[in-house]
Amino acid sequence: MSLVRGYEAEPCHRITSAVGAGYREAVADLTAGQVLAVDGPVAVDWEAVAAGVCDALAARGIAAKPVDLREHYADWQDILDLTGSAVLEDDPDFAPLSQAGLASFLAETPRVEPVPGGVTVVLGPGAALVAHDRLWYADLPKRYAEAAITGGTGRNLGQPAGTGAGTTRRLFYIDWPVLDRHRDAILADIDLWLDTQDPETPSWLDGPALRGALADLAAQPFRTRPTFNTTSWGGHWAQEQLGFNRDAANTALGYELIAPESGILVGTQEGARVEVPLQALVALHPQEVLGEPVHAAFGTSFPIRFDYLDTVGGGNLSVHCHPQPDYMQRVFGWPYTQHETYYMMLGGPDRKVFLGLHEDADLEQFRREADHAFHDGEPFDIERYVQTFPAEQHQLFLIPGGTPHGSGEGNVVLEISATPYLYSLRFYDWLRKDGAGKPRPVHVGHAFENLNRARVGEDVARDLVQQPQELRAGEGWREDVIGRLPEMFFEVRRFELARDAVVEDTTDGRFHIVNVVAGEGVVVETDSGHRYELAYAETLTVPACVGDYRVRALGSGPVRYVKALVR
Repeated sequence: MSLVRGYEAEPCHRITSAVGAGYREAVADLTAGQVLAVDGPVAVDWEAVAAGVCDALAARGIAAKPVDLREHYADWQDILDLTGSAVLEDDPDFAPLSQAGLASFLAETPRVEPVPGGVTVVLGPGAALVAHDRLWYADLPKRYAEAAITGGTGRNLGQPAGTGAGTTRRLFYIDWPVLDRHRDAILADIDLWLDTQDPETPSWLDGPALRGALADLAAQPFRTRPTFNTTSWGGHWAQEQLGFNRDAANTALGYELIAPESGILVGTQEGARVEVPLQALVALHPQEVLGEPVHAAFGTSFPIRFDYLDTVGGGNLSVHCHPQPDYMQRVFGWPYTQHETYYMMLGGPDRKVFLGLHEDADLEQFRREADHAFHDGEPFDIERYVQTFPAEQHQLFLIPGGTPHGSGEGNVVLEISATPYLYSLRFYDWLRKDGAGKPRPVHVGHAFENLNRARVGEDVARDLVQQPQELRAGEGWREDVIGRLPEMFFEVRRFELARDAVVEDTTDGRFHIVNVVAGEGVVVETDSGHRYELAYAETLTVPACVGDYRVRALGSGPVRYVKALVR
């Protein structure tokens, strides 16, 4: 059996509900005397949404009174004080994840009176906090907010014009956690979901259709929409092999599956579609998606991510580590840390992976040289302190929190890791500059506070560069454990299938994530009748409630795929 397609950049899951388009149809069931709340994130073009709703109502002969909730936010200095941190008060790059509620960003929650003969339209982040008759949510995927902030045009939650540019520090660690919790709390009450990627003509689903689509997704394998970002070290594999972002400078970071940022496209056979956050699916159906034991341990946090690190024709990644578990909780406020693995999709014996310390590494000298590089711009030979290993294709490298690591030039890494927010603590970044010509952030203090000094010498090769261990086998296939450590809550397995071989598998109450790492692809079939073809380099989530499923090799030759699961 042959796979009829290659890598799909915009996978869309078909639904039976109609997807609407534009504001005129959206306002069709609004009546005079109602209060409409339109909530959503900061990056939405709120002026366009306000104009679209008001014009559509006017076309029906209904007057609209807009109320911009952003005008009722607290003073910016009060918001800064509210979200400040004594632990990381002067840190330019990191902040603890904010636990503030969105209501605390408001100076007041306005009392809005219905307009006789008209509709009062309350717009902006937090609009659901105002008493209302109907609730809409105007969404914009997070990649737009990040692009606006890094481009210097975006502002942070509650930040008024004239107070400078927004920062990714606030976006990642304050705005997104606050807004995500608020959105998840109102999901069950939303009457209309607007996808405002085209703010003039948004696509939309009504609330029951949205929740019905998410309920269906929770019971079947699904793909999230991948994105690839450009960085100063980036490579070109995804452009050349997957056809992704051919006009971009590079395709350094490929987010196949990363909560809380990933979205899922749902739509009809005719092509109309909306993008819904993966986190919304998990928030409404945590037990179905995650499984009871994973939900008990992680709540509604989706704890594993799959992404690509593409350095083909680019440069070395920074050498960095991730926080130790206690530091992650105590300083950054997140309950679990970013244990990682590197699976080498593409590499070779002449390529390298930085991993662990040399047995005789002088760590005091390492710290002095790292500080000198950061403050004075002096390069140093980090391989005097950090080991390197050949980046053999299909080798898995395990990277517990606190372990110095990085991928060298010329590799494609499938990074399978835990999913906290962005806390990569850099020892050294080759004196590299960002797209604006400024030195990229380096975090010598944080990095050395989290350095695991026990990951040294031969122990690194023994513990972190493991060889496959056969778990089970059948006719034409084999399942190996290729990465497992006591301190890491997830493990990675690899399946090798001969042509047309079929593997019987089961979630056993815990979600699985699979990715085709060699060959043309596979087809995944569930006992409930769902069928999904997965091509090379694509990632598929199999929810816990799926239970038994089968994986069949496609194409003219053997296939390899990896599977990650919470232990």
